[in-house]
Amino acid sequence: MLDVNDFITERGGDPERIRESQRRRYAPVEDVDAVIAMFEDHRTTAYAAQQTGTQINTVQKQIGPKKKAKEDCTELLAEKAALEKEKAELLKSAAEKHQAMLAKIKTIGNIVAADVPNSDNEDNNVVVRTFAPPGYKVEKNEKFLSHHEVLAKIDGYDPERGVKVMGHRGYFLRDWGVLLAQALINYSQHFLRNKGYTLLQTPQLMLKTQMAKTAQLSQFDEELYKVIDGEKDEKYLIATSEQPISAFHADEWILEKELPLKYGGHSTCYRKEAGSSGRDVWGIFRVHQFDKVEQFVLTDPEKSWEMFDQMIGNSEEFMQSLGIPYQVVAIVSGALNNAAAKKLDLEAYFPHQGEYKELVSCSNCTDYQSRDLEIRFGTKKQTDAKKNYVHCLNSTLCAVTRTMCAILENYQTEEGVKVPEPLRRYLPNQEDFIPFIVRAAPAETKDLPVRPKKEA
Repeated sequence: MLDVNDFITERGGDPERIRESQRRRYAPVEDVDAVIAMFEDHRTTAYAAQQTGTQINTVQKQIGPKKKAKEDCTELLAEKAALEKEKAELLKSAAEKHQAMLAKIKTIGNIVAADVPNSDNEDNNVVVRTFAPPGYKVEKNEKFLSHHEVLAKIDGYDPERGVKVMGHRGYFLRDWGVLLAQALINYSQHFLRNKGYTLLQTPQLMLKTQMAKTAQLSQFDEELYKVIDGEKDEKYLIATSEQPISAFHADEWILEKELPLKYGGHSTCYRKEAGSSGRDVWGIFRVHQFDKVEQFVLTDPEKSWEMFDQMIGNSEEFMQSLGIPYQVVAIVSGALNNAAAKKLDLEAYFPHQGEYKELVSCSNCTDYQSRDLEIRFGTKKQTDAKKNYVHCLNSTLCAVTRTMCAILENYQTEEGVKVPEPLRRYLPNQEDFIPFIVRAAPAETKDLPVRPKKEA
């Protein structure tokens, strides 16, 4: 969430900066003025409570001498009691107004970075750079099978029984599907550990109170699965390890010398995928349950954009090591989630469909998450007008099922699938080739529309 002081000019804030950010997000600009009005209303009520406290002290000063002189204090005591009741009501009202104001602030997104492309249409995402292995032609190839057909031909998954057991988008990985998935997880973890990241295997459930500090309201309805444990204990299945890791240092004060804190999180992730009906319905590309290895970093605000470049660079290096062709795109301002000041996606090329598809998202959330989670850093000076919060950044390294899809579609041959060199050490007998076992092709597929991109 944003700092309330950023809305108030007399406290050094710049509300017009927030209004402009809202315009770029195609979000309600009037919400900024609503926060300012709520702040003034809360301040007026809090001041009234303070003034009532002063009146109580005045009356109390009159009561003392009268009691000492054994004079009648009935009226004064009644006046004091009435004032105390009034103060209690004002304090309660001020607290309620303060919470309402904070709730309103949480609906307002982070300040959009200056270099984010302005648009409310993701067709206008801007291509920043591209990569293809030497000799690779980025073009639609109708001779190639779709990733789910390749996975079926190596007998790597069973979607029919998965749907029978789990329902929509359910699947079982089997044999080579399992081995490839585990190889990707192991390689991802070793890759990040060699980059100085501390590995974390996170909880897959979060308390509602903690989830509310790191996920925006729309995610609760569109993305998160709710788990009821008894009558009152509400928990949520995580959609990404970013969520529990962001709360890992909640309510802590971190020393500057400890930064950056770099974590490589591995977890199973759960997503409703509401609103994605009809999209990527074949195979394991878009599913309700998948494993992912994530980068999450807490850093000094002065160094967060440098870290942002490092993190997307790590993701690119990882994909290049696997020989996966891709493009990096800057996400338009109107498509950013509330926490992100800027987001870059890495999209792999799928030759059967002739389309780029998202594998990685890298976001700088600046101090938007850490403020709500109270993750502070440094030494507070008396001259500091504001608290200092770390900046939080996240980036996918490897969404396992999606990365597997990209490998299967790009590394297929007429006889099977070549295994990218970095994964071989994690497979039985360090296999470099997986032969087709199932000869019959799966159900016929349809081509998906190609989304145009603007060149940088």
